Amino acid sequence: MDAITQYEYGEASEVLGFERIAVPEPGADQVLVRVDAAGLDQGTWHLVAGLPHVVRLAGFGVRRPKNPVPGLDFAGEVVAIGSGVTGYTVGERVFGTSKGSFAQYAVADVERIAPMPAGVRPEQAAVVAVSGLTGLQGIRDVAGVVAGEKVLVIGASGGVGSYAVQVARALGAEVTGVASTSKLDFVRSLGADHVIDYTAGPIGDFGGGYDVILDMGGNRTLRELRRLLVPNGRLVITGGENGGSLVGGADRQIRASIWSLFSSKKMKTFISSENSEDLRTLAAMVERGELRIPLDRVVALPEAAGAIDDMRAGRVRGKLAVVPEADPGEPAQDQP
Repeated sequence: MDAITQYEYGEASEVLGFERIAVPEPGADQVLVRVDAAGLDQGTWHLVAGLPHVVRLAGFGVRRPKNPVPGLDFAGEVVAIGSGVTGYTVGERVFGTSKGSFAQYAVADVERIAPMPAGVRPEQAAVVAVSGLTGLQGIRDVAGVVAGEKVLVIGASGGVGSYAVQVARALGAEVTGVASTSKLDFVRSLGADHVIDYTAGPIGDFGGGYDVILDMGGNRTLRELRRLLVPNGRLVITGGENGGSLVGGADRQIRASIWSLFSSKKMKTFISSENSEDLRTLAAMVERGELRIPLDRVVALPEAAGAIDDMRAGRVRGKLAVVPEADPGEPAQDQP
């Protein structure tokens, strides 16, 4: 099968190759999927680069990638099932996560997949799982957002942020999204009630009094964000692009957790859980029209390295889909 491969960590353009490799075989509790499309976001760069170094300790390989095929999100058709799999049949269309989705075929644990939502194309379904789960769990579970609360989403135009804005709106919150000038209209289109252009000045200049802040950027001090919260507000931190090559945003997250012990303003961190139940929740929200899938564009599998470079440079709104057979630069179409 055709696949994107990497045998060392580094920048995508330097370490990613395109070659023919063997089709993997599913384990007892896995399915083999013909990949119609795979998702690409900022997290893809972190795993390809192996940065911060702490991500390598999460089962991805310390010195070199444990799995030579990158990619997590996917959508496709089940072509074989393991001996212990129930509830899925050959020919069924599914989406979810798999270590190695940048290929024509991939194996996926059955507890990390769900039936594709009706009425969407594979390249749309392929960009839901990782970012959608993080946005859903961060807003609904960790922050505990309820109707009427004021929510600030920092990084609202990114993969996670674009889902977080919509989940918060679906829960009845008043949402403010923070993004750069060129992406404000995109954030508005997601349903944000208000937008803040972070290039125009400190976000605190535009007001505060938020019940919840979801921060993906990591570019602002904890003290600055804390001041924007109401007395019993919650700051939820996930990811972060600052903090150095060793631990990245983990240092900031640890400090937030400690500080939270001594304040009525709670600061929380989390890592999303990949599970079938929440994937089904996301699919149902898509089918009800509560979630618009933030697909920027579709690129062909051999162009994955360039797409990662575009993502890293901030030239993407939402997410990208990588497909085994597509013309590079094919524009994303509105979902039915």
